[in-house]
Amino acid sequence: MRASAIQVHSAAVAGAMPAPLLQRLLARVGVDGLAPRPLAAYARVTVVGAGKAALAMAAAVEPVLAAAGVRAMRGEVVVPHGYATQLPEGVRAPVGIAVREAAHPLPDAAGEAAARAALATARACGEDELLLVLLSGGASALWAACVDGVPAADAREIVARLQRAGADIAALNTVRRQLSLLGGGRLAAATRADVATLVLSDVVGDDPTVIGSGPTVPDRTTAADAVRVLRAFGAWETASDAVRARLATPADAPTHARAADATRLHLLGGIGDALAAARVAATRLGYTTTVRGAALRGEARDAGRAVARAAIAAALQRGAPACLLWGGETTVTVRGAGRGGRNQELALAAAVALDDAVRAGVIDDDAPIMALSAGTDGIDGPTDAAGAWATPRTVRDAAARGIDARRALADNDAHGFFAAAGGGGLLRTGPTHTNVMDVQVALVGVSPDLPDRVT
Repeated sequence: MRASAIQVHSAAVAGAMPAPLLQRLLARVGVDGLAPRPLAAYARVTVVGAGKAALAMAAAVEPVLAAAGVRAMRGEVVVPHGYATQLPEGVRAPVGIAVREAAHPLPDAAGEAAARAALATARACGEDELLLVLLSGGASALWAACVDGVPAADAREIVARLQRAGADIAALNTVRRQLSLLGGGRLAAATRADVATLVLSDVVGDDPTVIGSGPTVPDRTTAADAVRVLRAFGAWETASDAVRARLATPADAPTHARAADATRLHLLGGIGDALAAARVAATRLGYTTTVRGAALRGEARDAGRAVARAAIAAALQRGAPACLLWGGETTVTVRGAGRGGRNQELALAAAVALDDAVRAGVIDDDAPIMALSAGTDGIDGPTDAAGAWATPRTVRDAAARGIDARRALADNDAHGFFAAAGGGGLLRTGPTHTNVMDVQVALVGVSPDLPDRVT
């Protein structure tokens, strides 16, 4: 079953790659529908971009621009460290668009420099040019420079505190937009050029103000909203004087709306595309497949228990082999000293819930159930794993090695648990060059088309 679950997850990733999604968009709007004017009408097209998918997005748009008769093209995108040299099969580096690297999820000086370079590029564009902005998950950290008066280190610390407290991306970016050099529409406001934005969504609801902190769309929230977020997560009193001073004064972002006829924004894709591809793959493997939801949120351990309960319920029906799919982005409130990510914590919580069902006599420990949770970006927290999988035997096999699953969960040490335990393990894919949140796969029953064991 492990091979099947991984195959379904791989299909989800493939379904969210920028190149095919761009072709699908072009089939809907046409090449000249990408920008406010036909592409060939511009004296030059300048590309700037940031995010885990920025390299693949840049490579996908290059031939489109060339085929459209663009007279001159230049540009630069920023991706996490290591991405420029870790290219999966089917992804090539762009030829005429430069690629730089910076730190993620906590920014570094390279991210500050990348943001300032993007701003300078935007300011240098003329009225007869197009600024093409490529955004995907991770852009907020990779374009890390702050507004004047706020040291980057202060912003890093406040974001780190919010993350440890379990803030979701919408809450994080409500704060980031008030502090960001580019967020809340400031990038678009800095240029005289027309602006076209291609967005690959990594947020529930696909809100363009949240994705990458909305550098080309005006901010609908205010400094007061950011203060409310900080207070809700216990971070206001410990915020630096510079951050508090900035948020005590209404930010200028809401004034940064561009004229509607000078901008275009297109959603390339999101979690729905990944789940659709996963569903096709699971069905081809012989599973009766159901997408249970595309907006899984809340604490990762709560979501893990919910996934396990759904899988157990399907197993008790003793019907045809089933595949249950979810997508979304959970959070982890860090209370322990362990290491992991939201997907690994979700899988560990699912493992414990499955073990609880075994102990209660609801299912046998050899019940054909497999639960996998992994990011479509290939990265889960500060680890080298994309996620993890679990079966009803995961906890017992680990206990035989002296590893306590419940203690690991309490210590937020899902990575340590799965790295050492038998009967469940880590999924390592490396950077995928896309990012549309996470996918959960629960397989119940062994498919007659792929009769692998529960391992």
